[in-house]
Amino acid sequence: MKNRHLLFWSITVALGGFLFGFDTAVISGAEQTIQRVWDLNSWQHGLTVSIALMGTVVGALFGGIPSDKLGRQKTLFWIAVFYLVSALGSALATDWYLFLSFRFLGGLGVGASSVAAPLYISEIAPPASRGRLVALFQFNVVFGILMAYLSNALIGGHGPSDWRWMLGMEAIPAILFQVLVLFVPESPRWLILKRNEVARAREILSKIDPVHAEQEVAAILNTAELDVKTPAEPFFSKRYRLPITLAVLFAMFNQLSGINAIIYYAPRIFGMTGLGTESALLSTAGIGLINFLSTLLALNFIDRFGRRALMKIGSWGLIATLGLVAYAFFTETFGYWVPIYLFVYIAFFAFSQGAVIWVFISEIFPNRVRAYGQALGSFTHWLLAAIVSFAFPVVTETLGGGVTFSIFCGMMILQLLFVWKMMPETKGKSLEQLEENLYLHENV
Repeated sequence: MKNRHLLFWSITVALGGFLFGFDTAVISGAEQTIQRVWDLNSWQHGLTVSIALMGTVVGALFGGIPSDKLGRQKTLFWIAVFYLVSALGSALATDWYLFLSFRFLGGLGVGASSVAAPLYISEIAPPASRGRLVALFQFNVVFGILMAYLSNALIGGHGPSDWRWMLGMEAIPAILFQVLVLFVPESPRWLILKRNEVARAREILSKIDPVHAEQEVAAILNTAELDVKTPAEPFFSKRYRLPITLAVLFAMFNQLSGINAIIYYAPRIFGMTGLGTESALLSTAGIGLINFLSTLLALNFIDRFGRRALMKIGSWGLIATLGLVAYAFFTETFGYWVPIYLFVYIAFFAFSQGAVIWVFISEIFPNRVRAYGQALGSFTHWLLAAIVSFAFPVVTETLGGGVTFSIFCGMMILQLLFVWKMMPETKGKSLEQLEENLYLHENV
């Protein structure tokens, strides 16, 4: 019984990740047609592709506020509303400015879901399975990306309005998410720490793990007691310096790998190597499939081997594959080599950064500021994603593919140093234990 409750709640909340992935990737099949429909120059085109990411930056920046004030569950419901309105509005837009507005709204939903969903799952999951349950969010992200690619491939080529159908398909999972999230209870940690509803929280925790529910309640109450005794400090203070540094650097490296630029512009990148439109779209669907399978593999290892082990493996793989892609562009030895290298790149990314990021950031902040810490990590992630995606067409036109992918490769070398020297292991510990072990309180 307890496992059924936990699994249903985790999978339902992780559907926010499915919409996140679908919304992020669906533009890849429509972006070139949209450029022709509204006769956009390279800067307008870059804005069209990245406007959702700009909304995501704002949604991530402020996503911690409703999560903290209204609760995780209510925030997730309104996120579903944003996704639905954005999907229908983008599909029916009659001019470029209206299209930008609805894509921006969808971005707000993506940003807020990247705060609220991992936050919620981390707060209901037992320590032994927290890694794979939170990683369900990322699993649904890549499942959404895969479905967007497959949907684009099936819809594309059937007429001048096929791009509208591509974007409108998101309405179906948005409605499903909106209905199912009504059956999800509030986070027990939020109920205790923000509403002092101990009995209600105990009831929810008992459904998850009746044997340890009372122990969990006691640990949360103990943390709340320490918070009361300890003078409140601003979020950006010395007390929270360690988790803030870890979250910001982790999120920065995630996007400086070039992942979102590759997902957004995959058909264009493959086209640069001489592949035709149909081959480029099929290759893009291949990226989605490999992303999905590699994330599925990571779910089985993240709680066994730990977060650092996956990141070390991934960093080495990303350095090698990005270096090979850069070499292919410098020497113009294309054929099918670039798609092959990028397939392997995606496998390493999904197995490491992709699976670990939302887990790690959701674990390292104290209960008192977890929502704001999650928001900071998500904001940093999406700010870099917007900058990289906006700049990618211009940078590749100006500097060429070789230099662009060399920059990404260099960033992954720095990431390897970060993992080796700074990143702590968080597997198998409760959130309260991590709060103590990572010296997040002034008196520890």
